[in-house]
Amino acid sequence: MAKRDYYDVLGIQKGAGADEIKKAYRRKAKELHPDRNADNPNAETAFKEANEAYDVLKDENKKAAYDRYGHAAFEGGMGGGRPGAGGGAGGFRGQGDFASAFSDVFDDLFGDFMGGRQGGGGGRQRASRGNDLRFNLKISLEEAYSGLSKTVQVPTAVTCGACHGTGAEDGSEPVTCPTCSGMGKVRAQQGFFTVERTCPTCNGLGQIIKDPCQVCHGAGRVEKEKSLSVNIPRGVETGTRIRLAGEGEAGLRGGPTGDLYIFIEVKDHPLFQREGNDLHCRVPVSMATAALGGDIEVPSIDGGRSRVKIPEGSQTGRQMRLRGKGMPGLRGGPSGDMYIELLAETPVNLTTRQKELLREFDALSEANNPQTSKFFSAVKGFWDSMKG
Repeated sequence: MAKRDYYDVLGIQKGAGADEIKKAYRRKAKELHPDRNADNPNAETAFKEANEAYDVLKDENKKAAYDRYGHAAFEGGMGGGRPGAGGGAGGFRGQGDFASAFSDVFDDLFGDFMGGRQGGGGGRQRASRGNDLRFNLKISLEEAYSGLSKTVQVPTAVTCGACHGTGAEDGSEPVTCPTCSGMGKVRAQQGFFTVERTCPTCNGLGQIIKDPCQVCHGAGRVEKEKSLSVNIPRGVETGTRIRLAGEGEAGLRGGPTGDLYIFIEVKDHPLFQREGNDLHCRVPVSMATAALGGDIEVPSIDGGRSRVKIPEGSQTGRQMRLRGKGMPGLRGGPSGDMYIELLAETPVNLTTRQKELLREFDALSEANNPQTSKFFSAVKGFWDSMKG
């Protein structure tokens, strides 16, 4: 069976550049890998065909020979090659060349699974970034309204002052790990695959410390409580997150510092309930005030007072809005409103005279209770229908 054109195998045009060839091979390797095509008996053959094509086209000399002579350039193991073949275009040599081709894109295919590349040239960075920290901060609703500057004590890891973050005793320096030669990872060939794992000697740092610092024991950082000033803007609510760049944990062995995230929790208030930027306040009024109407004085979150007019015949649950009396908008957004919800209160512990007056009032007020009349009219209709 005649071999397919290598460019057709990878799905690219003749004359494609090195980057395009590599990207095309990476796509094909992902698509055709036998582990991902267990139910396709032809996948392994197609996978090997793609690797053979890539092994030739990734090499400038082999590619030049193939472009000029096609598959004939590699028949019979032409080591010296035809004129113009670049003097070294050998044939596809099976497992060894496949492993070389596959390792070229190993990091791209499985980088996330294996932990990814870090640093230039595939090696790990010798110093790792410090962890981000979270600090939960509770504030009052009044503080959320006005904003504030607050000092917090955050337990964290800071750069060791004795070794200045190197992890080594003063006068000594970390040395390159002899196992991984500073790469932080080691590779092992297993058949068609190149398996990569973190170096067991240096734990991926690429360096080892023969004389560790006596204060931080080689870590380059120590535990300490840090005092920080946090500016809380007006209008924050529960769940608001404030980022303080570079205020997290110090990096390992001089690595960059992480960030600190302040998570805000606004405590419940005895008078106001918050919904977004709006505030709700339940105000009890006497039965007489609800019936006759009148003026009441209510508090506002800024510490001020507002007079509210109660209309005659107000029922429990009636709401009145005070525009702009809610919470300020975060980052200059519009302020919310405050809603007054009336709660008509039934009097308790009545005197004998009060009871007499209420009974007299009740006898005279049948026509003044529309909800009561409507309810009992519906009840009568219900009972009548049940009889029928």
